[in-house]
Amino acid sequence: MSKALYIAEKPSVAQEFAKALQLHMTRGDGYLESEEAVVTWCVGHLVTMSYPEAYDPALKRWSLETLPFLPAEFKYEIIPSVAKQFKIVKSLLTRKDVERIYVCTDSGREGEYIYRLVEQMAGPEVSRKDRRRVWIDSQTEEEILKGIREAKALSAYDNLAASAYLRAKEDYLMGINFSRLLTLKYGNTLSNLMKKDRTVLSVGRVMTCVLGMVVRREREIRNFVKTPFYRVLVSLECAGTVLDAEWRAVSGSRHYQKPYLYKENGFKERSYADALVKELSQPEPVTACVRKLEKKAEKKNPPLLFNLAELQNVCSRTLKLSPDETLKITQELYEKKLVTYPRTDARVLSTAIAKEIGKNIGGLKAISAVREYADTILAKGLHKNIAKTRYTNDKQITDHYAIIPTGQGFSALKNLSPMHTQVYSKIVRRFLSIFYPPAVYRKYTLEAEIQGEHFFAGFRILEEEGYLTIAGVPQTSSKKGQEGESEAETDMKNDPAFLEALSGIRKGAQLPVQQLQVKEGETSPPKRYTSGSMILAMENAGQLIEDEELRAQIKGSGIGTSATRAEILKKLVTIQYLSLAKKTQTITPTLLGEMVFDTVNASIRPLLNPELTASWEKGLTLVAEGSITEEEYMQKLEGFITRCTEAVLGVNNSYYLRGTYQQTAPFYKKT
Repeated sequence: MSKALYIAEKPSVAQEFAKALQLHMTRGDGYLESEEAVVTWCVGHLVTMSYPEAYDPALKRWSLETLPFLPAEFKYEIIPSVAKQFKIVKSLLTRKDVERIYVCTDSGREGEYIYRLVEQMAGPEVSRKDRRRVWIDSQTEEEILKGIREAKALSAYDNLAASAYLRAKEDYLMGINFSRLLTLKYGNTLSNLMKKDRTVLSVGRVMTCVLGMVVRREREIRNFVKTPFYRVLVSLECAGTVLDAEWRAVSGSRHYQKPYLYKENGFKERSYADALVKELSQPEPVTACVRKLEKKAEKKNPPLLFNLAELQNVCSRTLKLSPDETLKITQELYEKKLVTYPRTDARVLSTAIAKEIGKNIGGLKAISAVREYADTILAKGLHKNIAKTRYTNDKQITDHYAIIPTGQGFSALKNLSPMHTQVYSKIVRRFLSIFYPPAVYRKYTLEAEIQGEHFFAGFRILEEEGYLTIAGVPQTSSKKGQEGESEAETDMKNDPAFLEALSGIRKGAQLPVQQLQVKEGETSPPKRYTSGSMILAMENAGQLIEDEELRAQIKGSGIGTSATRAEILKKLVTIQYLSLAKKTQTITPTLLGEMVFDTVNASIRPLLNPELTASWEKGLTLVAEGSITEEEYMQKLEGFITRCTEAVLGVNNSYYLRGTYQQTAPFYKKT
């Protein structure tokens, strides 16, 4: 009797597939088997690329004469620590009674690569069998069975597999060639400068670019010169309430477009600000004439759903979790059937899932903290038109839709750690909030005049909480302008007395001036990256873009992928090129990291270019889409490595590193 073989990426996932199949299975060594099926698993990667010495023992010794290393065919080998499981999987793949193979590794590029390597090493007879790819968004029984039922031929994913192989070859070739090249060329110089026995430079396509972003930011902060500026503020009395407004040199002001201004709302020198206050303070009593008072409703829509980068950013900021920790926790929530697949770049739903989203919402009624919101959504039918909103868009989805709760798996909730619970809660609340109406603010803009000079104030008052009922109402805060920017509106509580005072103001009204004062400020240096903001910057090709709509416009040109960014940051910290402050999640370079940056900057500068690094990632996407061939990509890759290698071999600039070290080292001297 022929059997179907199911291959998962991990033992725990294999168990879920076995449960979903509902077959009477007995346990073997490294697999489960029934009369109809066999379920087995990898343990992550079972196969890896061979080191250069596998091609030629002489290549074990690092030498400039053997660079660049560009093999015509790549070699692979079994990872010794998991060799036993590989043998088990291989024996099952090649069994005579196994006629159909279901590939159930994670639904993404890396999961595809894990299986393809195993099949490659298992032998050519496997490729002659009926192989099908199971592609799922969650590990619920319903989704697993649907994935098996709708599994496509494995060949439908050949382009994805090609991009996975190319990504590995690219990282392998750049890492080996450039790490050896720069270590041999500059390692002794760095060792002498830093008084180390030996310095090996670790260089990579993505991690070196990220290192460059951090070092450049640190040097911007280091070289920043604070500039003072002076603003003039007025306090106006209004029906027992005090309104603060800010002076601006608008058209008609005697200071309009003068060279001594710092932007339009301040002065470069205090004497001008003091003189303006003195002028406007006479004669007493001083009043301000209201020239304009506008009020309008302003709506704030719920944010888009979480993709991995957005979740990592939020958890870094609010829970002080590193991206690696956030991914680990979310992966565990996925494996417990609580949330959908985490390694996704999409922040929207697919049309198909939008049609069935009531199931996810209904399931959440089992959670007391959000039961009321789920009941309201279903009772009022707030979810019925979600497919027609910006939260559903098939064009913005490549492999998977956004991270959302499955509405299942609640038996695992009681055993979750507090941190797991908090991350899950954020995913649930972000999900439910998209079905609620926008928050509604009442926005007031006031313009007043004193002796031809104009003062401005803005106030924003929350009238209807809308989705903020679920997501949480932000604390009232005054958003003061930074670096001399105009004063933004102040968020106010919904205070009836304050609203009544504002409503009583009419154009032409005279408001008593309680006080005119000078407020000193100074420009601020750029902020250091946090682990979360770095993930966003990587997603957006080196740009820290927090605006959702703008981020959506340039999506698809990131540095690294959602699956690899956390790992890259972790590696940079592990090899001590970067430091990560646990309490604040702030990222700073180390002295070694800065010196590696300077070395690359003097030798292979393109590696530090975020746009170029993102273009390589875009190329892999084009291979996955079938827009360009593997051969085209490899030709460009080998050409790049060859040109860079020849350029480094042809220069002698070690003296440059001595100068940069002398400039940088004092910042790392211990107090």
